[in-house]
Amino acid sequence: MPDNSEVLAACPLFEGVSRQDMEAMLQCMQARIIDVPKGGAVFRVDGPAEYVGILLSGGVRVFRDDFDGNRAIQATIQPGELFGETFACAGVARLPVSVEADQSSRVLLIRLKRIIETCPSACGFHNRVVLNLLKVLAAKNLLLNRKLEIVSRRTTREKLMAYLSFQARAAGSNHFAIPFDRQGLADYLGVDRSALSAEIGKLRREGVLESDRSVFTLLQ
Repeated sequence: MPDNSEVLAACPLFEGVSRQDMEAMLQCMQARIIDVPKGGAVFRVDGPAEYVGILLSGGVRVFRDDFDGNRAIQATIQPGELFGETFACAGVARLPVSVEADQSSRVLLIRLKRIIETCPSACGFHNRVVLNLLKVLAAKNLLLNRKLEIVSRRTTREKLMAYLSFQARAAGSNHFAIPFDRQGLADYLGVDRSALSAEIGKLRREGVLESDRSVFTLLQ
């Protein structure tokens, strides 16, 4: 898959795998590529939890809708990142979330059993990929704990400032962009959009931050 070699080389699942081995590895694992239009589903809730997805281009979101139709965004996925691996590794029968493209996207799908089961050819890269998968799962667990720390705050203001502070630390700057529009940010934080917009306006008037769509600057 030469057109995707740069993205795959940067994917944490394939860390330590040479580009020369990449093509043979993907064939051994029976990887396949799908193109998903904006708004299209990669995975649907209650679907089988057996695939690991790698985003090659575009962008997708992992989310859950409750009985009343309220959406909670679990994660946004950027090119080179994995999704679905937690549920596949946990052995759950059905997915508790959906994964949907928020722009035209290309996704590489690998059945989990093709990663963790030793193939008849005893390919040398299998052990390396399994170790990488464990590292990815550990990193995702840290991110989940971080999100729980954010959304467990009591007020919209506290949730927002905790999230923005984390994004600033991750960017290494008080000026940064987030991967959400206002509705997406409200869904991620689990708050009402109008209340979130009102709080951002209040923080701007207080001189705490500046914002322009998805770009923020923390002033204090």
